[in-house]
Amino acid sequence: MTSNSTPPGLARFNALEEHAAHAALHEACASTAWAARLLAARPYATADDLYSASDAAMAELTTEDLQEAMAGHPPIGRPKPGDPTSAREQRGMAGASEDLKAEMLELNLAYQDRFGHVFLICATGRTGEQMRDAVKERIGNSPEQEREIVRAELGKINRIRLARLVEES
Repeated sequence: MTSNSTPPGLARFNALEEHAAHAALHEACASTAWAARLLAARPYATADDLYSASDAAMAELTTEDLQEAMAGHPPIGRPKPGDPTSAREQRGMAGASEDLKAEMLELNLAYQDRFGHVFLICATGRTGEQMRDAVKERIGNSPEQEREIVRAELGKINRIRLARLVEES
């Protein structure tokens, strides 16, 4: 957008009552701390201001806050029924072979046993094979390394979801 005007979706978000704005943010990320930081900084002049606030809030999340955020994400290849956002983001697994789906389930369970949470990756635009390869690569990480990778992946997911929120007319 080359105009200096606030996009209609962002203007609508800025104007929402706090509980409605919180609900919209919760759709993007299940972290209460993240949502509180973004709510406190309203109104946003530009979408980039919102994205920057999101990035800053992600950087400040505690381990517990990250756990809360991850709890809002279904395992790769198993979006919850009635969750069109996760289904859309994970569409790379939708056409995967039964063998790949079974392998991903096994890898998801092994990852969850190792780290205590779902394997989280910004799945938008990735194939099932790319997601499988990523979990195979990351399962050997230390918990500290993985926590920071998860933080970065959540940040990417949040930006995509916020863009969808502010670009809606």
